[in-house]
Amino acid sequence: MLEPLAHVGRDPATGGYVRDAWSSADLELREWFAGEARRRGLALREDRNGNLWGWWGDPSPRRPGVVTGSHLDSVRQGGAYDGPLGVVSAFAALDLLRARGLTPAVPVGVACFTDEEGARFGVPCMGSRLLTGLLDPERALSLKDDDGDTLADVMTRAGREPHAAGRDDETLAMIGTFVELHVEQGRALVTEGRPVGVAGAIWPHGRWRFDFRGRADHAGTTRLADRDDPMLPFARMVLAARELAARHGVVATVGKVRVSPGNANAIPGLVSAWLDARGADERAVRALVADLTAEAAADVREESWTPVVDFDAALRDRLARTAGGDTPAPILATGAGHDAGILATAGVPSAMVFVRNPTGVSHSPDEYAEQADCEAGVEALANVLEDLCR
Repeated sequence: MLEPLAHVGRDPATGGYVRDAWSSADLELREWFAGEARRRGLALREDRNGNLWGWWGDPSPRRPGVVTGSHLDSVRQGGAYDGPLGVVSAFAALDLLRARGLTPAVPVGVACFTDEEGARFGVPCMGSRLLTGLLDPERALSLKDDDGDTLADVMTRAGREPHAAGRDDETLAMIGTFVELHVEQGRALVTEGRPVGVAGAIWPHGRWRFDFRGRADHAGTTRLADRDDPMLPFARMVLAARELAARHGVVATVGKVRVSPGNANAIPGLVSAWLDARGADERAVRALVADLTAEAAADVREESWTPVVDFDAALRDRLARTAGGDTPAPILATGAGHDAGILATAGVPSAMVFVRNPTGVSHSPDEYAEQADCEAGVEALANVLEDLCR
């Protein structure tokens, strides 16, 4: 099932993927999901936030189901496994349950969340945040991409009704438990020597936009003493972020910068930079951002924040026992955000299964998982779903 996805949104020059939400690549992936759901006789549904659901059985608020899945969008120049492995494994696990002759006591759902990465509009887990009401729909619809199109614009062009977006209690009531399988974004399972692990917690993390304002001018005729160049405080902010992160024991990254007007022979008038900060201790992350804001000569706006997610201990331990075979699967903390974390924050019993990544690299074309480990992940996920469905 991964093979038909291999060409969608792939940059032949780098081998990386560009699958922005609501782009042509994303719409093609949505069609693939719909085809896989129909091929299995699942009831296909798209909620008002663009999240896709395939149901084996008829869920209702009185009979909520066990749901698994992930996302199909990518970071720009990302890898082939972050997201798609979870969706493909969900379908494969369902196939395995049917091959075992399971008659589930509750409905089983396969989910594909929209815009998990936030590559286009800057807010991660957009679909699950809107679904759960953790993101204001008015704010979400007004977000703009690099071309100046709003989320409302692109949803409308895709034939959706953007003003229906927002908390969806009907859909939420159908999710009894959510289990997301994901390629590991680190090397903990390599160190453990295990193909499969279980998430214990997700670090608190957020994104902040720093706008450095100056005066656009000619690069050749403006004396250094006369310049108001916003690149200089921006550069100081990048260095300070690294130093403060080390001091506070967290991680901080400036991975996106927009320079306006963007001419090689002109002093810029505006530099916008996005800071990503994460760590095991929420107070330390907040302290980093506060210190950096105090030092930076910039307008600063918080674009997203996700508090620490401690997955339900009983569900986590149940998964570790079920997914681990003879020995419980290792329990891992992660600095990566996921839709499972958003659902858990909103009160939905949620958990995660990780599949070993021998490179330890993610958000890059070097991201990888061995075939045998992927199959072990499917087996583990099927065992977990069977246990939860009884």
